[in-house]
Amino acid sequence: MQPTQPTVPLADLIRPTRAAPFWISLLLVPVAWISATQGGWTVALLPVLTWFLFSALDALFGHETSNADPNTEEHHLFWYRAITLIWAPVQFCLLFSLIWYVPQAEHLGTLERGVLFFGVGVITGTIGINYSHELMHQRNKTERWMGDILLAMVLYSHFRSEHLLVHHRYVGTPKDAVTARYNEGFHRFYPRVLLQSLQSAFLAEKQMLARRNLPWHHRSNPFFRYWALQAGMLALAFILGGWSGLVLFFVQAGTAIWQLELVNYIEHYGLTRKHLGDGKYEHVKPQHSWNADHRMSNWLLINLQRHSDHHFKPDRRFPVLQTYSDDEAPQLPYGYPIMTMAAMMPPLWRRIMNPRVRRWRNTYYPEITDWSAYNRAENPMPR
Repeated sequence: MQPTQPTVPLADLIRPTRAAPFWISLLLVPVAWISATQGGWTVALLPVLTWFLFSALDALFGHETSNADPNTEEHHLFWYRAITLIWAPVQFCLLFSLIWYVPQAEHLGTLERGVLFFGVGVITGTIGINYSHELMHQRNKTERWMGDILLAMVLYSHFRSEHLLVHHRYVGTPKDAVTARYNEGFHRFYPRVLLQSLQSAFLAEKQMLARRNLPWHHRSNPFFRYWALQAGMLALAFILGGWSGLVLFFVQAGTAIWQLELVNYIEHYGLTRKHLGDGKYEHVKPQHSWNADHRMSNWLLINLQRHSDHHFKPDRRFPVLQTYSDDEAPQLPYGYPIMTMAAMMPPLWRRIMNPRVRRWRNTYYPEITDWSAYNRAENPMPR
C-alpha cells in the first residue's frame, strides 16, 4: 500500500530550512533554565508549552499532508539525523546540570522543585524517549548507543528490547502488552503495561540467547548493559545532588515513563489484527495504528504521529514517514498533546475514541460479528 498524498521534491527535502522546524525541541532547554533560575510560576512553563501551546499551534497551522520519497538515500537526510544524534549529550548536560543546581537553589521551594522536574520529565519523555525510539530502529551502532543512553536517563532501558522484539512483531495481538484494548482506560492499562512489558522484554532476550544455546546470564544479554547504564545515571545523580538530586532524578524518570506509556496507549487503542485461525494473524498494515499528521506537534515529535507508516515500514527514518488519507488508515482527531490529556480522563476518551474504533471495525472487518475475544485479548497467542 502506498499513500496517495503529494510527494515532496528532493530539492526541497534536503534544504536545511525544511529540516529546521524539527529542531524546535532545543528551545525547551533555555526554558528549563529560565524555570530553574526564576522559580515561581515559571516552573510550569515546560508542560504548558509542550501540551497546551502545541495544541493551540496545531489548531492554528493544521495538517501537513505531503510525503517525501520513502526511498530517499540516507545522505540526503543529514540535517534531520543531526538533531537526534546531538540530543543525547544535550539532554545529559541539561538533566545533570539541573540536578546539581536545583538542590542548592535557595529560591526554589520543595513544590517548585517537584514541578520543575516534572517538566524536565516531560522533556526527557516527550523528546528523549521519542528520539531514542528513532535511534534504536537504526543499524548504526552509534545511533543505537545514543538511544540506550537516553533510555538509561529515565530508567526504562528495556523499552528497546520490548519495542523491537515484541511490540513490532506482535502489535495488535494478545501477545503485545502495549496494544491498548477496546474500552480499557489508561489507568488500567498503565500498571498492566509497566509489568508486562518488562517481563516480555526480558523473556524475548532470553529466548534469543536460548536459540544460540546460551543462558540468559550470558554477557551478550543487553540487560547487563541496561542495568550498568542505569546504575551509572543513578550514581551520578547522587554524586551531583545528594539524596535530593536522586529524588529529583526519580521524579523526572517517572514522568518520562508516564509520558511514553500515554503515547503507547494512544497509538493502537482498540486496533487489532485479524485472527486467521490456529494462532495465525494477518500482516501488519497501516490500518493497525492511529495516524495523525498535525503539523506543529509532528515537528516537536519528529513525525512520531505518522505511526501507521512506522509500523508498516519500521526501517524508514522519520523525515520520510508517510501519512495516509482517511480511507487508508484510521485518523486521530487531534495531535498527541490533546489526545494524551484526553487519555487521562477515561469517560472523555471513550466518548472520543470508541465510536471511531467501531467505525474502523465496520470499515475493515465487517465480516467479524463478535469482538468479545478481541476486546479481552483472549484470542490465541500468535505462533
